[in-house]
Amino acid sequence: MTSELIKIIEKIALKAVGNTKPPDFLTGKVVTIDPLTINVNNAVLPANFFVQSTLVSDFRVDMTVDHLTEDRAGGGGEASFASHNHEYKGRKTFFVHLGLLVGESVILARCSGGQKFIILDRVRYGNEQL
Repeated sequence: MTSELIKIIEKIALKAVGNTKPPDFLTGKVVTIDPLTINVNNAVLPANFFVQSTLVSDFRVDMTVDHLTEDRAGGGGEASFASHNHEYKGRKTFFVHLGLLVGESVILARCSGGQKFIILDRVRYGNEQL
């Protein structure tokens, strides 16, 4: 191939990628929860702009457990109330509290086309939240 043809192909490829607005990452700050609004680049966007990952959502999950409870004593001093534990087994449903809070900073991925954002996770610096 000639260098001229290679340059033309490179221009076409770069233009095609530029027109699709490939995903990029940015941060936002939660303004309200119900309804969800997030400040992105000084514009407050409503919930229909966002898709939430499970890392920023409350949800239920089924888990299988097989352990004993911690020893615990009852009252009254009777033998039946002595320190004891219980089996805790089987498939159990747990509620996971990961929903967003007002003021939290979030990591966003802009979807191809630029009209939707996936809220990937919270922004944290060490143990501190930004």
